[in-house]
Amino acid sequence: MLPIFWRMPIPCPFPIRCSDSVVYYLRGDIGIPPGGFPESLPIKVLQSRGLEPVVGRPGESLTPFDFEKAKAVLEKKFGGMFILTDQDVLSYALYPQVYNEFKLFRATLGQVGLLPTHIFLNPMKPGEEVDFELEEGKDLLLKLVSIGDVNKEGMRTVLFEVNGEPWYLPVTDLSSEGERKVREKAANDGDVGAPMPGVVVGLKVHVGDKVKEGEAVATLSAMKMESSIPATASGTVKRVLVNVGDKVEGDDLILTIE
Repeated sequence: MLPIFWRMPIPCPFPIRCSDSVVYYLRGDIGIPPGGFPESLPIKVLQSRGLEPVVGRPGESLTPFDFEKAKAVLEKKFGGMFILTDQDVLSYALYPQVYNEFKLFRATLGQVGLLPTHIFLNPMKPGEEVDFELEEGKDLLLKLVSIGDVNKEGMRTVLFEVNGEPWYLPVTDLSSEGERKVREKAANDGDVGAPMPGVVVGLKVHVGDKVKEGEAVATLSAMKMESSIPATASGTVKRVLVNVGDKVEGDDLILTIE
């Protein structure tokens, strides 16, 4: 029996519904399966992304990889924040986008594994303090000062004190009190919706940014794959309704474009 996605109706909106890994599979990046693909399926998908199919054995078209150059790039980009090893270079060679996102996550949020287990598993309450060791000789005193009211987008501003310094953080409220039972759905021109249930792992635009139709504006993690979510129109980002880490259902509104 053919794989399920081969048997889907051709009118399916592939530019949005297909994950990047499926698109590259249909391009022939890992070879052609016995019997090939249904002729119209890869044509529709590749044309929507502006891609050409791979001709011949994929490995034959690979260019030599310069590991020394890659190491120099990583040293310039991340060397001031991390001690880089050959394992880093190999990870970057195999999965450059995933590696970059991981390092940027670590650079932004640090090692969340250093948090005490009870704080990682249970939300802090206003007035609660916790101290933990970032590294030998470097301790942090973290205090949750206040939690702002939920706004119309379902977000709150949370105020922390980190060693006495105030930090204001916007977060999506997921409590039973603040969570909107049903998110807005993408239904109008310029609406960008989630193609499938998943978790938002990347936002590439902010309110006021100019975007072009087809440009990647967010990244969704679903079924152990990451998919780029393209802009549905050219214009200015008017609203962003999610934060990184939010869970969404199919067609939930991610952002709007005017």
